[in-house]
Order: sequence, then structure tokens, then C-alpha cells
Amino acid sequence: MTDLRQRLRISEQQLKEINDFILDPENELINQLLDLVERYGGPEEINRKATQARELENLLSQLKDQNSPYLSDLEWLTRQRDSDAFISIKDFRGKVLGSKLDSMTFRDESAVTLEISALQFFPWLIAEARQAIENGEIMPARFIRVRNMKEQVEDNGDTLAVAAAMQIIGASYVETLDTKGTDGSNIHLGGPDTITGYFGGIGQPNEHALQWLDEYLHYYTTYGIKEVLNINPGTVLLGYFLHKLGVNIEFKISVFMGNDNPYAALWTLIGAKLFSHGDGTTSLIGFNWSNSVNNRTLETAAKLRKALGFEDKIRFEHHITETYKSIVIQPYDRTDELVELADHVANISAKHEGAGPEVDKTRDHPSDILEYFLSKAEIEAKGLMPFLERNYLDKHAAVNRTAKALTDRGLSFIAARNLHK
Repeated sequence: MTDLRQRLRISEQQLKEINDFILDPENELINQLLDLVERYGGPEEINRKATQARELENLLSQLKDQNSPYLSDLEWLTRQRDSDAFISIKDFRGKVLGSKLDSMTFRDESAVTLEISALQFFPWLIAEARQAIENGEIMPARFIRVRNMKEQVEDNGDTLAVAAAMQIIGASYVETLDTKGTDGSNIHLGGPDTITGYFGGIGQPNEHALQWLDEYLHYYTTYGIKEVLNINPGTVLLGYFLHKLGVNIEFKISVFMGNDNPYAALWTLIGAKLFSHGDGTTSLIGFNWSNSVNNRTLETAAKLRKALGFEDKIRFEHHITETYKSIVIQPYDRTDELVELADHVANISAKHEGAGPEVDKTRDHPSDILEYFLSKAEIEAKGLMPFLERNYLDKHAAVNRTAKALTDRGLSFIAARNLHK
């Protein structure tokens, strides 16, 4: 067995050949990448612009210049934060446990990050915050967005408002860029009638990998948006390359990549390791698993992640609930499995894409993943906005249900850090 294992060794010569290929001045693929980075001023200038764009004062100033109605909401949110209007972690635990709290200890070393998807419109965040204050609920520590980027930029400064809100509440967030196969770049994809065309992933065909990178650098330097969704092996590699060059990109791999076994995880993590910095950091910050994974796969992959030095650097993101329609067979609810996992697997997030199925099935308009792709104009024309906000608040309720389940077992969670002391 030892001799057989040695056959898997990557020789120094093979690594040299890969390095030689990447560093070859005639390598057209790398040249195109470098040209794009230099067009934005080089890594240091790119990072400088992003840092400046991300400053809270600058975000708020731009909203003021636009006369955005969202500015007053952000001022309200700041006042609520500063007055400790949101429930503390200790008080939330007391609500859940009652007199048992005094005898409980909590496993902070494997705290679960509470995550919600998708925050399509800034006003939903304010509605969520108001409900959290009123009902003594927990706000998530992580928000995923999949709204069209160009549309949100033009919508009263929605992009700016969300970026500012995340800093105010102490949460991370992810944006989804527009450059992907569903934007028309995959000329063979349409609507549900071409669904089999999606089986290989929605894709970023031909020249669109570099266009995705161009779009990322635009939003990074203009709005300071650091973390984006990644759905394609080519753009994953470009994300690794860009970080290796010195641009502080972060990305999360989408569930649509279909990583559903430990070998898929190993391949992805090997790539991250090869192009990580000397301090061990990588641009891969979140790893969203397929809905089909079981706890055994996550446990095995966690060992791989730790062996490669990424346990505290790459978060495993696991769908606990899904939209009721158009993505999985219902009922889909992984809360119990999460609770079993969370006492020994570190750095995992509980992603809530839908309400608990027992809630969603009672709604006149259950959550539907296909509605993520509707424009705001279409939503308003169909009178859907109140229903979609209700769906979002149902996801917030699912976040709190998970927080309660973890608390019952003496397990910790990570909520919006600036809100819940």
C-alpha cells in the first residue's frame, strides 16, 4: 500500500513545468489576465481604490448626493445599534433556555455562522431589523445577494446602502455579478424549456471568464465590493490568480458548482493551496456545498480542509432550508443534521434560502428560486413585492429557528456582530 501511495506523488519536475507554463511570457491566457489587472492600475492601486470606496463615510456621502431615501434608514439602523436595541446573545439564550441557562456551557470554538439568502432589496433588511428588535430576534451574520448588479446600482443607491448596512451591523455579504450564462452569453440557454442545458452549470462561456473578472474589478474599485459568488471552474481559477497577484479578492463557490463529495472538495482545496499566499490566506472564503451532501461528507472534507491549513480560512456553507419551489424536493430541512455536525466541525455556516417547509407550504405565495431572476419592474408589475418580502422574513424566522436549535444543545452561533453583544 505504501508503494502504491507513492505513485500519487507530484514530482518537483511536474511542479516546475506548471510554473514554467504559467510564467511563460508567451502564455496568452495569463497575458490577458495581466493586461486586465494593469488596465485597472495594478494590484496596489486596485486595493487602494477599493479601500477608499468601501469607507462608510464615502458610501453615506454618495447616498446623500443621490438624495437616496435609504440614507434615513441607515441613520435609524445606526441609532438602534448604538442604543443596544437588539437582543444580546445572553438574553436570547435566556429566552430559549430559561433557568437552564446558568448550568449551560457553549462551544464557541465551533460557532455556526447564521446566513440568509437572498437579500434582494435593501428595504427588506430594514424590515428584518425592525422585526428583530420588536420580537427579540437574531440578525444573521452573513447575507447573500443575487440581484442584477446594474439594476440595483440604479435603484436609489441600493448597492451603496447594503454595503453601508453591512458595516453598520457587522456582517459579511456576497454579491452575484451579472456576467454568467443566463445573461445571454450562453446562446443555447433560455427559460425552463431549456433546463437540460443547465446540467453542466449555467456557465461563463468563451470570453466571459475575463469579462466576469473585469466586472468584479469594476465593482471592487467603485463600491469596495470584495466578496462575490463564483459559479465556474474558470472564474474560480481566475479568482485564485488575482489573489496571488495581490488583489484582495474574496469569493464563495456557489451551490450551482455542484460540489457533492470529498474528492470534489479536495480538488478545489488543492487549487486554493497552490495559489495561496505565504501566510496561508486564499481568495476562497466560502465553500457552498451541493444540497445532496450528508454529514459524513462534510466531516471528511473538514479533515481535508484542516490538513491543508484552511480550517479558519474557508467557511463551509450548508443549505439548511431551500426555497419551497423550483430547486429541491420538499420537505427539505437540514436543521437536525446541522445540530449533529456543529459540535465538532468548525467554521460552518447555516444558509437559509427558504422558510421552514412547514411554514412555506402554508403561504399563498411560497418562496420560489426562479423569482430571484425577476427584475424589480416585473415584480412590481405583478404585485409580488409584498409576497417576496414575506418570503424573506420567513427565511429570517428560519434563521432564528436554527439559532434556537443550536442554543438548546449548548452550541454557539455567530450573528451580526455589532448588533448582538
